[in-house]
Amino acid sequence: MRLAIKTKPEHTTWAELLDVWRAADDIELFESAWNWDHFYPLSGDVTAPNLEGWTMLAAMAQATRRIRIGCQVTGMIYRHPAVLANIAATTDIISGGRLELGLGAGWNKQECDAYGIELPPLKQRFDLFDESVQAIIGLLSQETTTLHGEHVRLTDARCEPKPVQRPHPPITIGGKGPTRTLRAAARWAQTWHAGTESPQHWLELREILHGHCADVGRDPGEITCAVNVRVHADRGIGPAIEEAAGYRDAGVDLLVFNLPHHNEPAFLETLATAATPLT
Repeated sequence: MRLAIKTKPEHTTWAELLDVWRAADDIELFESAWNWDHFYPLSGDVTAPNLEGWTMLAAMAQATRRIRIGCQVTGMIYRHPAVLANIAATTDIISGGRLELGLGAGWNKQECDAYGIELPPLKQRFDLFDESVQAIIGLLSQETTTLHGEHVRLTDARCEPKPVQRPHPPITIGGKGPTRTLRAAARWAQTWHAGTESPQHWLELREILHGHCADVGRDPGEITCAVNVRVHADRGIGPAIEEAAGYRDAGVDLLVFNLPHHNEPAFLETLATAATPLT
């Protein structure tokens, strides 16, 4: 099993996050580092700071040298897919080809209400998501893209320069919805990422994913299966390692440790030492 970290850009400072990502960059055990795409904190005081995800990724692309970087996951409702494609291409170039392109349908009603961003009903939201993923893939991999969908309309659209990774950066689709999300992952994802309740729950979702792969003629072995495990500041590292071992035994490919707030870089060394037997 491969390992990664995720830092929540809420209730923190740029300096704190930068120190942790640079520390992770120096630890070969961690293959990738992730943030999230929200504008308000998801815990505690919603008036507290929360750094914007893609600006942070572009800065981390310049500040690191080895570790792969990604947003887990980008809310499609927040940006037009053509705009997101250009952001992703530029970030991949800045990173020298280390971007993992995380995509999700979006869900946070509080942010949408505050910013006047439409949060469509669930079916419409996933229809928009499906068209947007197709648009992004086209823009990142083709000279021009034309798409006349119900929600996304492109006419001879260009995205230049293209990303370093061809045909496009690996796509991570996040979520556990058995019908729309897992079907989208079967069609387009290089990585499927889900927060699950237990290894058994994850195995049940993986079976559904494999069923969708069979329906679309996709080899499920082409899709990296990833999960999050939260490291709680008040419980120490041990419970997270134990939970991670359960996912390893179930067959998870990539495990992402969700770090608590306000980490010192030395914490990454302690976590790496404890997590090494998982690999």
